Amino acid sequence: MKAVLQSWLSSASLLLAFAGPVAAAGPAGAGIGASGFPVTVSNCGDTLRFDAPPQRLVVHDLNMTEIALALGLRPQLVGVTGITGWYKSDASLRETLGDVPELAPKYPTLENLLAARPDLFMAGWYYGMQPGGEVTPTTLARHGIKTLVLTESCAHTLRDKPRATLDLLYGDMLRLGTVFGRRDAAERLVAQWQARVRAAAQPVLPAAPRVFVYDSGEDKPFTAGRAAMPTALIDAAGGRNVMDGLPMSWGTASWEAVAASNPQFIVLLDYQNGQGPDHLRQVLQSHPAMRLTDAVRNGRFIPLRYAELTPGPANIGAIEKIARALRALP
Repeated sequence: MKAVLQSWLSSASLLLAFAGPVAAAGPAGAGIGASGFPVTVSNCGDTLRFDAPPQRLVVHDLNMTEIALALGLRPQLVGVTGITGWYKSDASLRETLGDVPELAPKYPTLENLLAARPDLFMAGWYYGMQPGGEVTPTTLARHGIKTLVLTESCAHTLRDKPRATLDLLYGDMLRLGTVFGRRDAAERLVAQWQARVRAAAQPVLPAAPRVFVYDSGEDKPFTAGRAAMPTALIDAAGGRNVMDGLPMSWGTASWEAVAASNPQFIVLLDYQNGQGPDHLRQVLQSHPAMRLTDAVRNGRFIPLRYAELTPGPANIGAIEKIARALRALP
C-alpha cells in the first residue's frame, strides 16, 4: 500500500462517518433490470439511493475490480483504473476484462472518468481518491456520477480508527449486490466465503502467533495498523497482528517497536511489479534488530499479493495461506 497511500497520508481528513450496514428496499433477490428498486445503501457515513441498477460502472484498483467480477458485473464495466501502474495483472484477469479499457494506470483524473460516461464509480479514500483532490464523491456528483466508497478506506476519514473485521469485505459485496439487483448472488458468495473462513480458522495454538505485515520502507517500515484489512485476515487465521495497537489503517511504524514485538511470522507484500518480497526479505535479514526476531531467524515469511491483502475475494485464499503457515509453528 505504500505506493498508493504514503504520499497522501498527511492530507486533511474529511468529516465523514464510517459506513454502516446495508439497507435495501424491495426483495433481496431482484435481478438486473428487475423490480425491487429503489434501493438505498450506506456509504461511508452517508447514503446512496438508486432508482435502477447502474448501467455503466468504472472500478478503481485490482481488489475492487475482482469484487465486481466475482459478482458477475463484467457486462456493466466500461472502464477500470489503477491496475497496471502499480502491479502486474495475471493473464486470467486480462482475459476476463477483455476489451474493458484501463482509463488510467494509477489515479484517474476527472477527465478520465467523464470520458467513460459512468453512472457509478467504485473506489476508496487513497484507493483512487484523496481528500481535497480532483476526484471525490462530491466532484463526481456534480456530473451525475455516484461513488460507492470502499468501506475499509473510510477509516482514513475518522479520528477513532475501528478495528478491521471481515465484515468490511462481506458488507461491501452485499452493498454492491444490492445496488445492482444481485443481492441473492452476493449473499451466496458471502456464505461460501464464510464457510471457507470457518474451515481455515480452527484453533492453531493456545496463544495466537504474532504476525507482522511488511509492505515496504527501509528507514521505517510501512505496515498495517488495526483498521487495515490484514488485521482482519490475521485474526481470522488465528494469529495477531503485532501492530494492531496502532490507531491507523496503513502507515509507518518504527523498527524498534516491531523488533520488540518479536514477530513469529512476517507477511511480505508482493506487488509483482518492482522490488517484491525478495528485496523485503533482504532488508529484514540485514537489519540489526529485525534479524534477531523469531520470524527472520527461522525464515517464517508469508508472501501475499496486493489483492490478497486489500479488501476483495482474494482475502479468503490469503486467510487460508496464513492459517496453514501458523499451523506449522512448532
